[in-house]
Amino acid sequence: MEIQRYVDHTLLKPTATINEIQQLCEEAVAHNFYAVCVNGCHVAPAKEFIHDSPVKLAAVIGFPLGAMTTEAKVCEARQCVSQGADEIDMVLNLGHLKAQDYMKVESDIKAVKDAIGDACLKVIFETCFLDEFEIQVATRLSISAGADYIKTSTGFGTGGATLKDVETMKRAAEGKVKIKASGGIRDQKTALAYIEAGVDRIGTSSGIKIVQGV
Repeated sequence: MEIQRYVDHTLLKPTATINEIQQLCEEAVAHNFYAVCVNGCHVAPAKEFIHDSPVKLAAVIGFPLGAMTTEAKVCEARQCVSQGADEIDMVLNLGHLKAQDYMKVESDIKAVKDAIGDACLKVIFETCFLDEFEIQVATRLSISAGADYIKTSTGFGTGGATLKDVETMKRAAEGKVKIKASGGIRDQKTALAYIEAGVDRIGTSSGIKIVQGV
């Protein structure tokens, strides 16, 4: 198994400097990670730092709350793609989901997917705030809206990924969408447990530790 090809090497802290983003990208290239994941303001320089390597560039939008207007998410996503992002990780609108306003949840996701075309769309659930039924509903809405991945967490909520939540997502997905686990995955043993559970990607700031088996 090439565990490094599961890793989205991630730096999303608000204090991240351009030097830290450069280091992130250089590490991703050196270790052949699948992607780097950054905030929108770092997309253009990150594209330069990964240059012609096979490493993909992911950008988060509506992050970390998901409570922005759909129009704001669409504008942000389009700008990130225009600056070189290959993938968009958007945060689902939790308030709409909690209110059972499912049409708004789905249309929010679909609008972003329509705006980015062939770019990969991952929808972040922030599962620490959801019960099992809400995770199931969010999964089905994401599939209906055309998402390529569903993702557990931002890393900024009250909790990160859990195997139980991944299992719920996988059952509800029925193989129709891929799964990304993120939040609290910091060592190889944990990463392998999630891969065994069926995730296709792992978001982590500990990618080097994971590949080195630390």
